[in-house]
Amino acid sequence: FDTFCLEMEIATALGCSVGFTFGGLVFVAYKLGLLYQLFHKTETQSPRHGGESVAEVLRAHGVKFVFTLVGGHISPILVACEKLGIRIVDTRHEATAVFAADAVARLSGTVGVAAVTAGPGLTNTVTAVKNAQMAESPLLLIGGAAGTLLQGRGALQDIDQMSLFKPLCKFCASVRSVREIVPTMRKALAIAQSGTPGPVFIEFPIDTLYPFHLVSKEFGVKNPPKGIMGKVVTWYLHNHLKNLFAGAWETRDVSPLPVHIPQATDDQVQKCIELVSRAKKPVILLGSQATLPPTPADDIRVALESLGIPCFLGGMSRGMLGRNSPLHIRQNRKHALKDADLVLLAGTVCDFRLSYGRVLNRRSKIIAVNRDKTQLLKNSDMFWKPNVTIQGDAGSFLLRLSKGLMGHKCSEDWPQRLKAGDITKEKANRGKADEKTDCHLNPLSVLHCVDELMADDSIIVADGGDFVGSAAYIMRPRGPLRWLDPGAFGTLGVGGGFALGAKLCRPESEVWIIYGDGSLGYSVAEFDTFTRHKTPVIALVGNDACWSQISREQVPILGSNVACGLAFTDYHIVADGYGGKGTLIGREDEDKLDDIIKEAQKETREGRATLLNVLIGKTNFREGSISV
Repeated sequence: FDTFCLEMEIATALGCSVGFTFGGLVFVAYKLGLLYQLFHKTETQSPRHGGESVAEVLRAHGVKFVFTLVGGHISPILVACEKLGIRIVDTRHEATAVFAADAVARLSGTVGVAAVTAGPGLTNTVTAVKNAQMAESPLLLIGGAAGTLLQGRGALQDIDQMSLFKPLCKFCASVRSVREIVPTMRKALAIAQSGTPGPVFIEFPIDTLYPFHLVSKEFGVKNPPKGIMGKVVTWYLHNHLKNLFAGAWETRDVSPLPVHIPQATDDQVQKCIELVSRAKKPVILLGSQATLPPTPADDIRVALESLGIPCFLGGMSRGMLGRNSPLHIRQNRKHALKDADLVLLAGTVCDFRLSYGRVLNRRSKIIAVNRDKTQLLKNSDMFWKPNVTIQGDAGSFLLRLSKGLMGHKCSEDWPQRLKAGDITKEKANRGKADEKTDCHLNPLSVLHCVDELMADDSIIVADGGDFVGSAAYIMRPRGPLRWLDPGAFGTLGVGGGFALGAKLCRPESEVWIIYGDGSLGYSVAEFDTFTRHKTPVIALVGNDACWSQISREQVPILGSNVACGLAFTDYHIVADGYGGKGTLIGREDEDKLDDIIKEAQKETREGRATLLNVLIGKTNFREGSISV
């Protein structure tokens, strides 16, 4: 322990206090915890530890899973959670743990939880936490940290973690005593779900998690300095230890705090009812935010069907209307928006996905509903202008709008016209699936085949570029909350974690990961996790030995395929090595594709994760699409 630095700190504190008034002395006593210790006991013989408090709060909030990659800083949390029946799921990379927690948050309506060790354990999660922030997923990241007195002194894996996560999280806190654990946890979990949901971060110094008798050994000074300063140092350490555990095991309320969800006002809803009732060609654009609690997805589906307005579904809202709804329009969105006289943006943002708002008709009436004010008005100063803006919950708003328009329904001619365009476009797409590629299998044919054989309860996880971009046009989620993609950040590598979280939340469902061969490299090691934790999923890998989403524009524009080339790697053998079942599929297997897929489904039902390594050729489908 660096006693010299500590002596300087104490000397400075004492020097500043010289000449202070009584109030100043009281303040110093408060900061040192002396006042608190007058009324709250330090139980030096208790075997309890701070990890138990963490686990009690998580259980009270309905948390069923904690995803982790183990580390000594956080071991007490993991052990305590296991004892209380919370399942600990350890992954092969910290980012996967956060992606899995993200998936649980999206599918369960609760906060997803990941716990990782200090330093590199936390830095490994940064991309996944940023993805959760942009996807608006309520997530709690628990991080270990160096001891309270050792931070900034060169301890193992000690960095300024708070500065790293403050830009990424709605709330960040560093626990400084055991008694702070419960209130800090409750506050963080409420904030994660309130307003616009998002990630929160709590840092736990190692001495707030282990029992008193172990921590006290680390606070002892083996050779204390002689003289008055030595006595001061010894007293300071002893006091800090007592304050760390003072009142630690007093009974505290661990139940959830109220969650604030913004709602549209009655006047706003009424104004929208009037606008929609007058519209001849309305369109609804539904985003992921519409699937957030408290409104059940099935209630939103009923509301949309009651309104009879054609809908374009994005993100987590894919599947909201089932597989073959006459109201779900999948193609020709740009043309539909130009013809529409009213557009309802229900949790949809005018970012790059809507060409920053440029695809909206300036003559259309536009209603925008979003929990986040910044997202609600994004680019409205440049390319579009809303007629009504509502900072509120999109799902609840749709129910109230439907109720207010009871008896009124959009003219059937309008959705029928758009659906006819859908059918024409999809027939053309199906024709491309029948074309022969120069080598290997036609990727569109493979995707159509999987879509037809996929179980009705399937969940689709999208992780990749070109192959996944094609899948988004072809594959049809069977119901609400059955499509998981990264969201606006476009992160590669979500596949293993998303699928893990999905399978744990819905163990009875068939979980498919649609991988590009590039994105597979990020999380193929999680086949070990699928095996150990008995979470059998099916990975469909479109293997074209290329980062095709980049190559498709880099080559014609810049004339080089540099850094885009991969190899037709034997990924199926990698899956075998991790305890799964891998299958290589080439052109010679085209006639047996149905049987191979059915066999993979059978393998997963019997408890074995499978990987279909499909060798695919090139097509001109989605030609002209860009990756930036």
